[in-house]
Formats: sequence, structure tokens, C-alpha cells
Amino acid sequence: MNRRVVILGAGNVATNFALALNDEYKIVQIYSRTLANALELAEKVGCEAVNDLKMVLNDADIYIIAVNDDAIANIIDNTTTSNKALWLHTSGSTPIEVFQGKRRYYGVCWPVQSLSKSNVVKMNDVHLFVEGNTDKATHEIEKFASAISQNVHKAPSHDRLLLHVASVFACNFANHMFALSSEVLDEAGLSFDIMMPLIKTMVEKLDYLTPKESQTGPAARGDIKIIEKHLSSLTGDKREIYKLLSHSIMRSNEKRRNK
Repeated sequence: MNRRVVILGAGNVATNFALALNDEYKIVQIYSRTLANALELAEKVGCEAVNDLKMVLNDADIYIIAVNDDAIANIIDNTTTSNKALWLHTSGSTPIEVFQGKRRYYGVCWPVQSLSKSNVVKMNDVHLFVEGNTDKATHEIEKFASAISQNVHKAPSHDRLLLHVASVFACNFANHMFALSSEVLDEAGLSFDIMMPLIKTMVEKLDYLTPKESQTGPAARGDIKIIEKHLSSLTGDKREIYKLLSHSIMRSNEKRRNK
């Protein structure tokens, strides 16, 4: 018999999870504060849509909370189910203790990936980090995660927090650097497309080099004259970010330069 799943949320993570579940699990309901969003996802997976927490089914087997971190506790506090149900959230930084004293079986299933509704990824390749409050819960979460991805790892809350920090550096901050690069190019009337071969080569090098080994540029070389020339062309946040990052790169590559 298929395990019955309720997904609380209809955004980026909820959409990717819902579309990745295989025949072993049956999504029976989607909740979102915005009914249109709930309906949009519910139509894709063939289930009921609701926008009131009082209407959330109380007899499902698994409940997945896939919302913003600050909304997780509110959902837990305003829903009830049987003691047999397994509850999960999908946050990297919210500890498992958010469920403590409020649910019997609970845990976390967090995807290390930048997910969006408009560009659904192949979840089979995404690394999922899981944690359960009991051996039974952990086993069930691992089984659930394995139905979505072939890359499932156990990780306590502290490790997930560090993984989340690392993800912000690798993805969110890196993307912001692309945005700043685009703004600089705009000033010269140039397209960001010029950067794409450079960015692709940079990422491809990480298949065979560590990030530190692949670092290039004036800061890695300790080329102070070029750095000062670049700084003279920048103002505001861009100037301060360039200065801070150049200093960090120079310190990180000091030993390599002195060999």
C-alpha cells in the first residue's frame, strides 16, 4: 500500500519534492496559504489543495513541511495528526528540536541544491541530508529520501547548519558576484554573456582541482598595482567587496606565492 503524503508548502522545494516522489508514495494533499499556489502544484500531482491549516488531513503517513524557516513552527503548532505519522521539514538551518514535545516521530530531509519551480531539477542527483529523532524515524526518513535521490547522508543539526553556510558561500554569494559583474559590464555597455565561457571553465576545473588550487587572478598573484587600479574604478559596496575579497584571497594564497 502506498504511503500517504501531505506536503505543506507549494514553493520551490515543495514542487521539486512533489514531482520527484515515485510510486511508493502517494501525495494526497498540498497546503499553501495561497490557494492558487496550492492548486497549481496539486494539479501536477493529482491531489487535493487547501489553504487553511484546519483543513490539513490528520490521517496521512508522512507530512513534509517545505516552507520558509520562520513559518515552520507555526505550521507545527496549528496542525495535529496521529502519533504514528512521520513529520519532516526541509530546512538546512532549522534544528530538529523545532518538533520536540509536539510530535512523536520527526526529522529533517534537506536538499543541498538551489531549487526553483520554473526549473525543476533531477532530484536523483541531489544530495539529501537527513536526521530523525529515533532510530525508527531515521530509518523511515532514509527510505523516503532514497525514493527521491541516490545521494542520502545522515547529518545532525549542527553539521547541517555548517553545510548550509558552505552552500551560501558556494551558491548565493557566488551568484551575487555574477550580479555585481553584470552591473560593472552594464556600465561599459557590455553583455554578461561575455563572462559565460570564463564561468564555465572555472566550474569545470573543480572536477580535478580543489577551489584553492584553481584560484587565479591578481589577488592570488599578489599583484598590488593591478588591485589598486581596479579599486580606483569602483565605488560603494563594489569597492569594499573587491577590497575584502582580494585581501582574503591574498592571505589564503600567501604560502603558495612564497614557494
